[in-house]
Amino acid sequence: MIKLALNDQINEEVINSYKDDVVRINKMINEKSGPGNDYLGWADWPINYDKEEVERIKRDAQYVRDHFNILVVCGIGGSYLGARAALEALNGLKSDDKLEVIFMGQTFSPNYVAQVLEYLKGKKFAINVISKSGTTTETSISFRLLKELLEKQIGKEASKKAIYATTDKARGALKTLCNQEGYATYVLPDDIGGRYSVLTAVGLFPLAAAGIDIDAMLEGAKEAREAYNSTDLNKNICYRYAVMRDYMLRHGKPVEMYVTYEPQMSQISEWLKQLFGESEGKEKKGLFPASATFSTDLHSLGQFIQDGTPVLFETIINVLEPRYDVKIPHDDEDLDGLNYLEGKDLAFVNQKAFEGTLKAHVEDGHVPCNVIYLDKLDAKSLGHLFYFFMRACAMSAYLLDINPFNQPGVEIYKKNMFHLLGKKGY
Repeated sequence: MIKLALNDQINEEVINSYKDDVVRINKMINEKSGPGNDYLGWADWPINYDKEEVERIKRDAQYVRDHFNILVVCGIGGSYLGARAALEALNGLKSDDKLEVIFMGQTFSPNYVAQVLEYLKGKKFAINVISKSGTTTETSISFRLLKELLEKQIGKEASKKAIYATTDKARGALKTLCNQEGYATYVLPDDIGGRYSVLTAVGLFPLAAAGIDIDAMLEGAKEAREAYNSTDLNKNICYRYAVMRDYMLRHGKPVEMYVTYEPQMSQISEWLKQLFGESEGKEKKGLFPASATFSTDLHSLGQFIQDGTPVLFETIINVLEPRYDVKIPHDDEDLDGLNYLEGKDLAFVNQKAFEGTLKAHVEDGHVPCNVIYLDKLDAKSLGHLFYFFMRACAMSAYLLDINPFNQPGVEIYKKNMFHLLGKKGY
């Protein structure tokens, strides 16, 4: 389902030098014995997920599709990035699906929040609030505002059938509210952190509501789990990718730039930036994850990538078969000089842009480039890709001897913010 071409600095000698570490770390992942082992539930999730909950998610999602025009997903970080990435990648940026999905709870911006609330006035919308504790500040503020608007428009009783919460199984402020009000709830598992949660109810409910085949996503992840549980570095491309990342960091390339050639995949890059940045950026270690969308960013960042400070390597996700295509027409006057392309598909042009850029960056710019090839991007292949990167991230972080599953640095800004806001205890 996925093919991997590594940059020319990574030969078999380099790969094999990691063999013992890969065997050791793979055992740590499987036996859940390494740092942060309490958050390794995602590793076996494709075979251990709650089948009954997934069936309930599909039923409730269909209810939302049948009774509402908009679903507002209220969450931040891993509680929204994975769902948004999958939604845009699979349904596109100009989706004609009958249910519109809007995201709130990921910002304090008064402009954004006010505009979304104004847009929702008079419209039939449901809410999917996602928070393990129910006290995440950005999400909680937005949920309070959304709930107030919903109850004002349709009443408190009717709102109970329009609010769906993904939260802790047994405790927390949001779980308490759900118990009191009778909202439908799904579980954010104790042993899966937010940035590894896209294949749980966190991602599955909004994706199912958007008409995406979540069974296919889980099947793709299951196939990936089986494929990437091997320590044979001749075959396991997930661990070959992880080894490459470690080698590049240790040999003067501290920035990994994720590249796609599809604007609708830009949020996958954002998900990757959170996954790797939050998992590896500790103890003054880790690659800095950046992203670009070509060919658009070749007209801005392209000059730096080609000729600038040589700090980065690229990881390109190249989808070979687009879902849609467009033919370039003939023009009698040909003032733009494009008649040499008449009759050709944009997919052909896009692919040649990829090939030309790859050649320029590798041969002239001396930028190490890796390519992940997918025949097509559908629900199954995306589930596979999500698992590929999560497993690679765990291996990469453990190669750096750090905990992939905590985020101590994130808590510092919160303490400062709460103090400035006058929160009790800060």
